[in-house]
Amino acid sequence: MPVVELTCISCPLGCPLKVETDSSGKVLKVTGNTCKRGEEYGKKEVTNPTRTVTSTVRLLGGTAPVVSVRTQTDIPKEKIFQCMEEIRKAAAEAPVRIGDVILENVAGTGVSVVATANAERIAEE
Repeated sequence: MPVVELTCISCPLGCPLKVETDSSGKVLKVTGNTCKRGEEYGKKEVTNPTRTVTSTVRLLGGTAPVVSVRTQTDIPKEKIFQCMEEIRKAAAEAPVRIGDVILENVAGTGVSVVATANAERIAEE
């Protein structure tokens, strides 16, 4: 039975996990966790790894050159590079408010990229 060794990132403890799977990839047992979140993390990481992506997007007409963004929820780990490529090409028009959707359905995941900071527009004189 294959065993995958991981470090849990669900909380600051960073427990060393061992996830035992059968030949088909089904999780049989998770050990090393000190809380329920560790067990859930181990199962998810072996069967369907996902991540939240954080970055910045160019800001047009703003008082800063960029605004910080993140995916609203986790996306499949294999979609991260495609997500970052779309974020790199994107631009937002100032003003921007926290929670504003900057990109919809990023990398075909059904997840939006949202602003995580406010950004003001340059005052017209």
